[in-house]
Amino acid sequence: MADGVNRFLGDTPARTIIKLIVVCLIVGFVLAIFGFTPDNIIDTIRYWFLDLWYNGFRALGRVGDYLVLGAIIVIPIFLVIRLLSYRR
Repeated sequence: MADGVNRFLGDTPARTIIKLIVVCLIVGFVLAIFGFTPDNIIDTIRYWFLDLWYNGFRALGRVGDYLVLGAIIVIPIFLVIRLLSYRR
């Protein structure tokens, strides 16, 4: 089981946690330089969902368009990468 976890995480769990903590600190520092705070980010997400709710299906239609547009590019690339890595 440990091999499966290591393969999923890309390293041992302890090293992965340490790497994530370091990256979180760096990203947090950069975001703080630009004036972002956790409250700002949470409020932005909350207002986005409220805007989505108030604008109804029109906003969902745009999200659906973005999803389909992105899927047209991402899914074939994903399949090609998986097929190429499967042969190894």
